[in-house]
Amino acid sequence: MDLQKKPAARPARQDPEGCLVVAVRLPVRIVAFVLVVPVRMAWDALVVAGRLLRDTVLRPCGRALLWLGEVLVVLPLAWLWRYGVVPAARSFAWLVRVLVVVPLVWLYAHVLVPVARALAWLAHWLIVVPARRLYEWILAPVGRAIGWALYWTGRSLVVLPALLLYRWILTPVGRVLLVVGREILVALGHAWRIAGYVSLAVGRFLGALLRWTLVEPARWVYRTVLTPVGHVVRDAVLRPAARAARAVGRTARQALGAARESARQARADIRRLFLGEPRAPREREAVGRREPSTREARTLGSSTTALTKD
Repeated sequence: MDLQKKPAARPARQDPEGCLVVAVRLPVRIVAFVLVVPVRMAWDALVVAGRLLRDTVLRPCGRALLWLGEVLVVLPLAWLWRYGVVPAARSFAWLVRVLVVVPLVWLYAHVLVPVARALAWLAHWLIVVPARRLYEWILAPVGRAIGWALYWTGRSLVVLPALLLYRWILTPVGRVLLVVGREILVALGHAWRIAGYVSLAVGRFLGALLRWTLVEPARWVYRTVLTPVGHVVRDAVLRPAARAARAVGRTARQALGAARESARQARADIRRLFLGEPRAPREREAVGRREPSTREARTLGSSTTALTKD
């Protein structure tokens, strides 16, 4: 039974970076919070101002500029490209093909290729074969010897000192800097988030202050002062004035009607005075059918008128 027991697990080795993390974290976070709060508040204010500027100025101006650019630049350029540049380019391409490409292809196929083939067999025997023999028998062995010498010299003078420097100096310093940088980044992240909450709280406080110092007093004055005063003015001044104006208008209309009726009666009396009482309808028809004489029709110049003739 004792042989089957597993050996006790060794305690985990304590991380050597723990003390450094604890010593660096709190001061770094405090300093980062103090430095980041004004920056976050200024950033939030700039974001609000930028959104307002974008929605009220930049977006309408951008749309207007896009429309002007499309009308003044894009459409003329498209028309020029379609009806000017493309036909000219096609004509130029056809000319280049006829005058340059076709002759060059013929020259390459019938002149340059045979000459190049002849030169390639000649260069192979005069240059390539001697250069290959020189490389295999002389340059390659000498190069290998020089390479091995340089390898061991560089290994002894550069690689081993660099390895020792990296292992015993740069690695510990890098670990310390990594821990400090990581804690600074974490502290900046926490400070940025907390600054966001602080900025939100300040914004809400300013909004509440503006509401309770301006909006609510104005609403209270409107509700408790201006509205009752307006009702009193409406009930005590405007409505009686309107009723008085309507009564004056009604009286004026009645006076005008009475004056109009009086004028109508006066005209009727004057008409009866000068022309007599109106005749009956049958008598009017008989008089209307009888044609008056010239002497009876024209009585204004004589001394006997229609009123004094009888």
